[in-house]
Amino acid sequence: MKSTKYLLIATLLLGLSSCGIYKKYEMPIENQYVNRLAESEAKADSTTLPYITWERVFTDPILQDYIRTALAENKDIDNAALNVQMAQAQLQGAKLSYFPAVTLSPNGGAAKYGSGRMDTWTYQIPLSIQWEIDVFGKILNRKRSAKVSLEQMEDYQQATRSQIISAVANTYYGLVLLHQQLDLTQRTSQLWKDQVESMKLMKEAAYVNEAAVVQSAANYWSIMSSIPDIRQSIHELNGTMSLLLHTDEKEWKVSGDMSFDLPAEFTSGVPVSYLAARPDVRAAERGLAAAYYSVSSARAAFYPSLMISSNGGFTNLLGSLVTNPGKWFIQLAGQLTAPLFARGQNIANLKVAKARQQQAMNEFENTVLAAAVDVSDALSLYRNTSEKREALLQQIDNLEKSVEYTQELLTLDQSTTYLEVLTSRASLLNAQMSALNCWHSKVQALINLYQAVGGGR
Repeated sequence: MKSTKYLLIATLLLGLSSCGIYKKYEMPIENQYVNRLAESEAKADSTTLPYITWERVFTDPILQDYIRTALAENKDIDNAALNVQMAQAQLQGAKLSYFPAVTLSPNGGAAKYGSGRMDTWTYQIPLSIQWEIDVFGKILNRKRSAKVSLEQMEDYQQATRSQIISAVANTYYGLVLLHQQLDLTQRTSQLWKDQVESMKLMKEAAYVNEAAVVQSAANYWSIMSSIPDIRQSIHELNGTMSLLLHTDEKEWKVSGDMSFDLPAEFTSGVPVSYLAARPDVRAAERGLAAAYYSVSSARAAFYPSLMISSNGGFTNLLGSLVTNPGKWFIQLAGQLTAPLFARGQNIANLKVAKARQQQAMNEFENTVLAAAVDVSDALSLYRNTSEKREALLQQIDNLEKSVEYTQELLTLDQSTTYLEVLTSRASLLNAQMSALNCWHSKVQALINLYQAVGGGR
């Protein structure tokens, strides 16, 4: 007992030189974005970070129902939740490392000498306890690393939610676009069909020739040929939606309301603090913290390990004597294991851990910079497509008047040609399709912005 006491004191004295391995992770400041992120996280914890909920971004009631179904049924989200559960189990195991290990291993036997009976029975019922004293933070750093891994899995779970929500929104608005294109194409095809009949009547009245009739018919059939392609695209997106919602394939209902708004917080820009809510940024920082604790663990490997063990139980074998009945016994020992020469393995492990820590830092910085670019690109796309759509709507208004005027001129006094009529109608259809595509780009910008600011909540 006295020697064990002295051994423990010596180990504690040695531990005074290893205080650095107990230090908790702190994010190093390397660039302006990381600096501003650190300042924002110093002012807000995980409960007050500026998360933006998907209900505030995607306000279409039908889409909201689809998103709720996907969050409840999608198997990728289930797998992400299971990863969190596994990380929780690993953290629990790391915490229990502070407790001693207890082993019960009863045994017995008999011996026979010469021709006598096998009557020399011996038995032991030992209880073994081993307890590692965490003087140099080996267990502590393993526990901290496990906690960081759990937080990283939670970040990945949020990222999965964000991806599923965005995928459902993308698919839904893709269906809205295709249905609008199908409706526009069908209405335009009917107008072109009427145009063909008008050209036939005008040919009979000698206003136009056969070329005008066949050209009008060719344009009509060109439009009709695009309808099956649109229907096929709708069918494929319905299948994608069914997979996302983990249900049988069917035709999904969409709203005819194409209106949506940018959340008020983003009208004047997005603060850098919002980047701290992004799951990829948070996961990258967790990876940096995990690498830091790996370095601490690699440093701790250079220090001794202190193990206290105790054995006790009931036995009838005491030295060379066999006594009946048996007696109780107890043993207590301390063991200090110090690495003197490990063929350079500890040095190599420390160098590898430091290199991986630098890689994690580089990845974190790149993730932060990429997040800032994503936000900037999404906002720029939203604003530019809004401006472009306004211009296209003005173009459509003028082209509708152009179609009306050229048709009247051709019918009344022939001061224009049938080619001008066909050209104006074709230009109108192209502008209408461009306006729809521009609307979809604007929606895509909103979805991208939702992801860029840490969507998933």
